[in-house]
Amino acid sequence: MSEHTDRIPGLVAGLRHGFERGVTRPESWRREQLHRLRALLLERGDDFERALREDLGKSGTEAQLTEIGFLVTEIDSALRHLSRWMRPERVAVPLAAQPASARIVPEPLGVVLVIAPWNYPLMLALSPVIGALAAGNAVVIKPSELAPATSSLLGRLVPDALDRRAVAVVEGGVPETTALLEQRFDHIFYTGNGRVGRIVARAAAEHLTPITLELGGKSPVYVDETAPLAETARRIAWGKFMNAGQTCVAPDYVLGRPEVLRELAPALEAAVHELYGNATARNPDYGRVVNDAQFERLVGYLDDGAVEVGGGFDATIRHIAPTVLSGVPRDAPVMRDEIFGPILPLVEVADLDDALDFVAARDKPLAAYVFSEHPATRKRWEQETSSGALNFGVPVLHLVAPELPFGGVGESGMGAYHGERSFRVFSHEKPVLTKPFAPDTLGSTIMPPYTAQKSRLVRRWLRRLM
Repeated sequence: MSEHTDRIPGLVAGLRHGFERGVTRPESWRREQLHRLRALLLERGDDFERALREDLGKSGTEAQLTEIGFLVTEIDSALRHLSRWMRPERVAVPLAAQPASARIVPEPLGVVLVIAPWNYPLMLALSPVIGALAAGNAVVIKPSELAPATSSLLGRLVPDALDRRAVAVVEGGVPETTALLEQRFDHIFYTGNGRVGRIVARAAAEHLTPITLELGGKSPVYVDETAPLAETARRIAWGKFMNAGQTCVAPDYVLGRPEVLRELAPALEAAVHELYGNATARNPDYGRVVNDAQFERLVGYLDDGAVEVGGGFDATIRHIAPTVLSGVPRDAPVMRDEIFGPILPLVEVADLDDALDFVAARDKPLAAYVFSEHPATRKRWEQETSSGALNFGVPVLHLVAPELPFGGVGESGMGAYHGERSFRVFSHEKPVLTKPFAPDTLGSTIMPPYTAQKSRLVRRWLRRLM
């Protein structure tokens, strides 16, 4: 171990000691931590805005909408519903076991690890933490080293705001993450790409640690002739180009018949102009690519089709204009991996069947977006495709509905969170059954010796089930 990693075993052990002493279990403690986190986000909002602008070129308004405000809303929901979430649920007991009572008691898992990505480095670091604290766990937060300003701010502010006996932040890169994964946690929550997700899963398997993997994928858009193209284009452009396309559920590509795509391309150009103007390099509302490696990868995709919109870039500020490509071959490099940037390929399909076959032949995406007014078309997308989420008429917006589970399926992830599901992810639902000693109904029914009378009772009971 290095001097940067040798403290990690002791840190995790300290958090486990706090958890085992019962520090995190009272509802009052959970509420206090959530209130403190809420106050931190609001009181230091300007600092978080500056960090997000430094890391991603994110505007203050977008930072408030998609990161700070999102978290405050999630905290408010948890505070409003926490007592109900914590309440044991009474369940029925079959006649053969009565008299007895049964309930399900949610209990915290223990010490959990949250590993965050760089694209929404504040929201995706703290959103799982809200559920973990609400459920009464101790938490280690590992921010992304690829968003260094936000990571540094979290590392400085969170330990002072929250209870150090139960919450810690570990900054750093691969060595620190590797050292963390060598420890025994009671749950690991990872958001990022599938390659690292597999590494996390292998490490978790060593300790039989349950995991949540929030990954990504190529989220398709389907547009047919019934969609109002101007509004469709505006919504697609909004969902695609926010955060410079660096959103895990951003539209990745558009499927449509050739005549639909020919009309959609100029509508997308008008939508981009409406949202960001012509000079996006100078527009404070439009973000930047996170680093040089991502920038070079994305620029390499620009030759995979004809540029209908945008296409400009500036390496000195890692700017790539909102770009739409047409005539993109189905096997082009831009169609192989998740784009995760401001480039939108338009891919021609012959008809709805062709579109459905195209999506079904690929890994299950994190989301799919359908712009069609045909009820039969919508029904087929719902019944014949599998994705983490399915939206009709708008991309991305399902993230803001706390009662909807957010998560992937197959290659796009495992497990879901948001709202009450965040509480459940970090809880063990413990079954508790209580049976009085009197009257004794066990010896006369289900315990040996199995007399002829007991045999008749059992067979009579089974006949009732037939």
